[in-house]
Amino acid sequence: MNTEDSLNPILRIQKIVKNYHKGSIQVQAVQSISFDVSKSEFITIVGRSGSGKSTLLNLVGGLDRATSGHLFVNNADLTKMKRSELALHRRQTVGMIFQSFNLIPSRTALENITLALAFGGMKRRDRKQKASEILSRVGLEHRLDHKPGELSGGEAQRVAIARALANEPDILLADEPTGNLDSKTSIEIIQLLEKLNQKQHVTILMVTHDEELAKTVSHRILHLFDGKIVHQQILRRIS
Repeated sequence: MNTEDSLNPILRIQKIVKNYHKGSIQVQAVQSISFDVSKSEFITIVGRSGSGKSTLLNLVGGLDRATSGHLFVNNADLTKMKRSELALHRRQTVGMIFQSFNLIPSRTALENITLALAFGGMKRRDRKQKASEILSRVGLEHRLDHKPGELSGGEAQRVAIARALANEPDILLADEPTGNLDSKTSIEIIQLLEKLNQKQHVTILMVTHDEELAKTVSHRILHLFDGKIVHQQILRRIS
């Protein structure tokens, strides 16, 4: 690991707590979690359903607010951001990939990407070419004009990955990216994420149930149980 990156991590999570209320009952989804992520690192979070994995990812993505603690991305504390600042964070600093793809069904693959570029502030004349380039990066240059319903599950997830990459985010957040895919396609998607991490140095924070598959690509695996990190596996160094 580069010494400078370890001293100045791209993500710093310090004693983050997230509580929910279900009626009169308080649910502690995340309990005083702390860890850092270096630039170009691939970290996977594993744990059973209800362990706090997706909640933690949503906090990093600015989709939810912490009850207490601090969460820094590029030294900016999300816990102190206004709603407008969090919206900018979601558009420019993080790219999010979901289990259910979350593509706009009435738009083609190309249009799903150009729309993301529009939200990111890119000029109209540049969007189509940029979107084509990004889709080529994920192996879909031959499917530009196809709508999500005309794509396989693996192709749809590749479009979702391309959309997440559209505005060149600092961190890619992947929430169960293979959860709706068969085993062969799951391996292909994980290998694509590995390629983005190793060849293009994209920092990735992924949530998955598939620990064995995660071991093939991750630098570290964090095990969550009842909202706490109970174990950490260091698998390899950042090259």
